[in-house]
Amino acid sequence: MKSSDWNSENMINGFIDNRVILRGLDRRTEKAYRIDLEQFYIWIQQRKETDPEINESGPEREVEGYLSYLIREKSLRPSTIYRKHKVLCYYLMYLRKQGVITGSGSEHIMLAKDELETEKPQSSILSKQEVDAFFQAMNREYEKMESDFRRRVCLRDLVMMKLLFYHGIEISQLLRLKVSDYDQKGAILTLCGKQGSIYSVHLFSKALRSQMEHWLEEHEYFERDGKYDRYLFLSKLGRPLSMKMIIEIFEKYRALAGIERECTPKDLKGSMQRYAREVVMEQCG
Repeated sequence: MKSSDWNSENMINGFIDNRVILRGLDRRTEKAYRIDLEQFYIWIQQRKETDPEINESGPEREVEGYLSYLIREKSLRPSTIYRKHKVLCYYLMYLRKQGVITGSGSEHIMLAKDELETEKPQSSILSKQEVDAFFQAMNREYEKMESDFRRRVCLRDLVMMKLLFYHGIEISQLLRLKVSDYDQKGAILTLCGKQGSIYSVHLFSKALRSQMEHWLEEHEYFERDGKYDRYLFLSKLGRPLSMKMIIEIFEKYRALAGIERECTPKDLKGSMQRYAREVVMEQCG
C-alpha cells in the first residue's frame, strides 16, 4: 500500500469516530488523539523526502521508528511516549479491523515498546514523605492566606488533590463531578466510570469530609450566571476546571513542597496503593 493511500484525513477521522465519539469520550481526548496521529504523519512526510521506499510501506512499518525518534531526538517524557504508543496501538488495531493492514496491529511496535521499558523510570510514584510534604504545603498555604477568596480557592484545591490521592479517581472524573454527586449525610461520592458504569466511594478521611462540607458551603462564591453552578469544582470565573488547571495546581504545590523530581497528578493518584493501610489508619483513627 502506498503512502498516498493511507496518509489521509479520512483515516484519522474514521478512527476518531470509532474510538472516541462512539464511546462517548470527551473533546479533550478527541483533540489529543488527533494531534498524536497528525504528528505521526507529519514525521512520515518528512522522512519521505530522504527515503523514497517509505512510499511502498504502510503505517504499521513506521511506528517503531517514530517512537525511537521521540525517545532519542525529541527527549519526550516517558509518560508522554507511553501515551502516544497506546494511541498508535489503538490506531493500528482500527486499521486492521478496516482491512487496511494485516497482522494484529501492534506486533510491529513491540521492539519500540521494549525500548521504552528501558527508558521508563523505576518509579514516579510519590513516597509517603513526599505526599505528606505535598499536603503540608497546601495546609500552610491555606492557613497563611489573608484574602477570604484565595482561602476558598486553596480549599477547593486541597479537596481535589485529596480526592485524587485517597480515592484514586481519574482526573477526567474529577472534572465532571457535580454538586449532586456528593451525599453529605453518608459521605458518599458517586462517580461515572468507564463505559458509563456508576459506582460510589465513601470518604473515609474525617479531615476530607470536613473540608468537602466546608467547600460546599463556599461553593456559592464561585457561582456566576447559573450555567455551570452544578459542577462541584469551579474556576475563579465560575467555569468548570480543565486538565491544564489541575496540572498547574499540582505543580504549584509540588514546588512548594520541595519535590524536585518530575511527577504528575497521576503519580499522586497512584501513590495511595503503596501504603493504603497506613494512610487509612491515620485518617480513620
